[in-house]
This record gives sequence, structure tokens and C-alpha cells, in this order.
Amino acid sequence: MHHTEDMPDLPRAIKAYDNPDFLHSPPARTLRILAEYLYPATQFRLENVHHTIIFFGSSRVRSPQQLQYELEATRLHIERSTGAERQRAEQRHDDLLRQAELCQYYDDAVELARLITTWSLTLPEDKRFYICTGGGPGIMEAGNKGAYLAGGKSIGLNISIPTEQFPNPYISPELNFEFHYFFMRKFWFAYMAKAMVIFPGGFGTLDELMEILTLVQTGKIRKRMPICIYGEQFWRRILNFDYMAEVGVITSSDLQLFRFVNSPQEAFEYLRSELTEIHQLDTVPR
Repeated sequence: MHHTEDMPDLPRAIKAYDNPDFLHSPPARTLRILAEYLYPATQFRLENVHHTIIFFGSSRVRSPQQLQYELEATRLHIERSTGAERQRAEQRHDDLLRQAELCQYYDDAVELARLITTWSLTLPEDKRFYICTGGGPGIMEAGNKGAYLAGGKSIGLNISIPTEQFPNPYISPELNFEFHYFFMRKFWFAYMAKAMVIFPGGFGTLDELMEILTLVQTGKIRKRMPICIYGEQFWRRILNFDYMAEVGVITSSDLQLFRFVNSPQEAFEYLRSELTEIHQLDTVPR
């Protein structure tokens, strides 16, 4: 077509992969899903991360120090307020007190992650186990914090949701990820996991526990994978696995897929023993 003076030059079109309107449109959903697979895969390869131990648990569990700080702040608010505002502050204070019994799980998660990471750092780099959490506050923060205190790297697989979920400061920056799709986030939890520790939590924690148990039970996860359910007193009040086996909705052998643990040292010794046997770590030159 010949150029004419009454037809202005068109600007170059934006390449599809540089076009944000297209990339965030429904037709490009496949590309976004693929990006949430390829980017973590690239980072894990660059950082030589092959094996993870996943920590699941409530984002609402506070450290004892944080709980005391919030209780004191709420108490002062009660003293200085009246009417409906005072009632809300009193309700907030009562809600915090009900969570006091869970605070120990925060410290336990820190200690267990520290023990695992300290041990892992004695292994050859390609045999190391990295703590992997959902990247947010609560138990997730505790897991990343324990790895940080041990001088090791750890992973945070965050998810964009309206409330509660924001990256905690203890994640290794190069292993800090933000997901849009829950199923891609769950894929990365399961794909490199060599063990799981499940701390007390709510709907999300139950979802993560049941998904991993189902994948192991059905053989979709074919690797031998130690699963620790941390805090037997809490979990036996939430789930009655024995009754499930009694009435036949699971088999008695399914009860062997997991183990209740009640202290960081107990959990660590079990995981170290199992992982050493499974991955033949005792035969690896130090």
C-alpha cells in the first residue's frame, strides 16, 4: 500500500506479551497460569532448591509476645473508651484471651524449623531440605523465622486474598512468591515436598491437610512422605480419625499415613530419622 499524505503513520502495535490489557484478560488466563508454574520453577532451579518440608497452620496464631502486646493495647483501649466502642474493645480482649492457648504453637513452629534447618545445613547442598510455608503471618511466619534464625533460606508461597495474607519478613527474598491461583500454589506446595508438618489452624489448614492426605492415600503422591500432625490435643478435638476408620470411610492402614507429635524435639527426631532412611542421607559423604 502506498503512503499518502492524508493517511498518517500508524504507531507500532504493542507486542502481545507486553500488552497488560491482554495479559490480564480472560483469554490470556492460560498464560497467567503458565507463568505461575514457570517463574517458581526457574527460581527454584537457580537457588538449587529441590526438597522442601511444608509447614501449614493458622495465620491467626500469635507469638506470646505479640499476644501480650495486643492484650495490653486492648486493655488500655477499654479503660479510655465508653459505650459501643468499649464493648467492641471488651469483645476484642475476650477473643484474644481465647487464643492464648495457641501461642505456644508459634514458638514450637519456630523451634522445629530452626532444628530442621540447622540439620539441613550440614547436608550437601543438593540434599538440603528447605522450610516452605504459605508466606503469611502466624504459623507461616514462625516457620520462616525458625529457618532465618538458623541461618538458612526458606520459601514463602503467598496468595492474593482480601484479608490476613501478606508476606512475613523472614522469607528469603529470592524465594518469596505471590500467587493468584490457589491450585498453582498448591501444586508448588506438594511437588517438592518431602515431608509435611500441620499445626493447628482453620479451614485453610484443614484443606491443606486433607489434600495432602488424599494425594498420598490415592497414590497421586507416590513418594514416601512423612506427615506430622502437630498438637494431638487440638487435632483430636477437631478430627476423629479413629471413628472414620471404625465406620469404614477410611481403612485402618490409612491411620499409618500420619503421626501425631507434641514437641519440636519429637517432631524433629521423627522427621530426621524418616528422611535419613528415605533419602539414604547416612550414606552421603559429609
